[in-house]
Amino acid sequence: MVIVIIIVVLLLLIGLIYVLVRNGLVSLNQRVGESWSGIDVQLKRRHDLVPNLVETVKGYATHEQETFEKVTQARAAAMQASGPAEAGQAEGALTAALGGLRVVAEQYPQLRATENFQQLQRQLSELEDEIQASRRIYNSNVQHFNTRIQQFPSSIVANQMNFTEKQYFAIEEPSEREVPQVSFGTSEQPPGGSAPAQPPAGNPPEQPPAGTPPEQQSAG
Repeated sequence: MVIVIIIVVLLLLIGLIYVLVRNGLVSLNQRVGESWSGIDVQLKRRHDLVPNLVETVKGYATHEQETFEKVTQARAAAMQASGPAEAGQAEGALTAALGGLRVVAEQYPQLRATENFQQLQRQLSELEDEIQASRRIYNSNVQHFNTRIQQFPSSIVANQMNFTEKQYFAIEEPSEREVPQVSFGTSEQPPGGSAPAQPPAGNPPEQPPAGTPPEQQSAG
């Protein structure tokens, strides 16, 4: 009878642990999904601002067609991106394209002085700050989730629920991935482009025998 009671208690304890672990994983999974939904909404708001900003700049810089096309293409790619990893790369390209648009706008003081441009710039900057703040929250939730599903006994429950690691979200501009070119073994050349000439290799001048008086050395 005692053995039966012990077995029942152990089964109840195992069942309680399973329920607690399962509920914890479900909660973490929901937090990751909710935080990503917030980022997705902010990204869509950002995408909606881009055409207005392009049209405003285009009114003063009609000849910058290449810059406008880059921004338009980057926006289209960002809107079609799916998943945090792909979205991060696309948003990084869009950020770089918007940087080129800002460079163009800096060349036109009248454009920067317009109320419409200032308002769009302010809204875009506020959105980018909100996206960065939300990104940190999302990545923190992803880190907690990924760590939990690798720990025992959560890993067993995660496998049963088909939970896999979540992707991080990072906006990285293409320029940040470029590796600087470093050259080793080159030395500075003096002005004129060539090193000073060295005397030709040859036999050293003859030295007088040791003990020869100075008068004979000069006479020789």
